[in-house]
Amino acid sequence: MNFEICAVNIQSALVAQSAGAQRIELCSALDVGGLTPSLGLIRAAVQSLDIPVHVLIRPREGDFCYSDAELSIMVEDIQACMQAGAAGVVVGALTPDGQLDLPKMKAMKAAAGHMAITCHRAFDFTTNPDLALEQLIDLGFVRVLSSGQADSAFVGRFLLKKWVDQAAGRIAVMPGGGLNAGNIHEVIAFTGAKDVHFTGKTKVETLSKKELPGLESWHWESNEALIQGVIHQTN
Repeated sequence: MNFEICAVNIQSALVAQSAGAQRIELCSALDVGGLTPSLGLIRAAVQSLDIPVHVLIRPREGDFCYSDAELSIMVEDIQACMQAGAAGVVVGALTPDGQLDLPKMKAMKAAAGHMAITCHRAFDFTTNPDLALEQLIDLGFVRVLSSGQADSAFVGRFLLKKWVDQAAGRIAVMPGGGLNAGNIHEVIAFTGAKDVHFTGKTKVETLSKKELPGLESWHWESNEALIQGVIHQTN
């Protein structure tokens, strides 16, 4: 079983490795669904970790329908990830009618070169996910992250099992979204998935003695005990 931890800062990346994760997805801004992290953070994670670093490529919050200008930004970010030594990138682009935007997906796959490429939860907004899964396989994607088009992977486990069966090892279907120590074992056992994705995050209070208007007094960090608790549920 491969455990991927979503990490939003260098502390979380280090904790994920220490807790036993096999891979991290590096991103920022979890509260808007995740955005591309800074190049400095990418370099720090690659240099500090022994496990693979996969980087989320998402230039803004909101939907997954991107302009040509945004595609250019994502391609440049992918190339920067390669130069920084990242093992993979996590991407997704849709048309307004809920299909995979194949020209943009092909462009990002080409930019990724030798890096592993995963489709993120844009997949959960496709109107024909069975077709989208086959298209990802044809494009050469190695993994797709999904909650089974539901609020959580536990609720969506029936569709996730269907896609694991449909994929038949041609692509990894990775449950993610709302997984914790109380439900991950059932999701893994029911779906037959070999990869799972979760955050294991907790709020950490700031060290600052002064409150600043418009800013929270806390930030997210991965928690080693929470991650270990989830991983141990599958042993």
